[in-house]
Amino acid sequence: MSTDLLRLDLLLRRRSIIGYSLGMAVYTFVIVALYPAFRNETGLDQFTSENSTVAALFGVSGSLTSESGWLNANLYANFLPLIIVLLTIGYGASCIAGQNEDGTLGLVAAQPLSRTRIAAQKAAAMSLVAVPVSVVTAICVFAGRGFDLRIDTATLVGVTIAVLLLGIDFGALAMLIGALTGSRGTALGVASVVAAAMYLINSLAPVVSWIRPARLVSPFFYAVGDNQLVDGVSFSAFVVLVSIAVMLSWGAVAAFGRLDVE
Repeated sequence: MSTDLLRLDLLLRRRSIIGYSLGMAVYTFVIVALYPAFRNETGLDQFTSENSTVAALFGVSGSLTSESGWLNANLYANFLPLIIVLLTIGYGASCIAGQNEDGTLGLVAAQPLSRTRIAAQKAAAMSLVAVPVSVVTAICVFAGRGFDLRIDTATLVGVTIAVLLLGIDFGALAMLIGALTGSRGTALGVASVVAAAMYLINSLAPVVSWIRPARLVSPFFYAVGDNQLVDGVSFSAFVVLVSIAVMLSWGAVAAFGRLDVE
């Protein structure tokens, strides 16, 4: 029965998952296919060097015309993480609080399953929601080798996992808030605001000195904000991202056990 709940949650979101995956596949392919046309455009590097704050907001670090700089500016430092976070926060806010508001959670809770098991299955589904988008994007970036855009395979796999963990972190936060409040709007709003704040902190830290120390509290820093496409994702960064996901997911499971289901 628990696996049936997991399948049902994923089945209900299959259209959005497929839609986001196809959209990211097209977008990523366009980005990698355009790289040869911009690889020798020194004007792009001049623009970013003269507008460091604007460049930071888009995740541009170093040369925009390098492989890592191009992918960071157009994909990994901004667009992909935000799409992943959008997916996981949306699911996290609706899987408990949303179902509680529309009255379907009571039917689920009435099944011969513990609340711990139900919440754990929902946390698992939330983690799986973003996998297709992450994998499809990585495949398209790997295909960029045909367009002279080469990223080390191990590094690409590491960054893909880190971005997925980033999404799980914020999805678990939305799930926790939803389980605590029973309100989908509150869960969606708070988790989105926190994600936006963490994104801005990570983006502005390289150019605003007083923000720089705060980057260590941003999950974005550990996933995409520390030159991961060049240096890879460190073991300590993985530990931080996994720890956040585990703690928030555990909190959501515990909070669901005390939620007054309508």
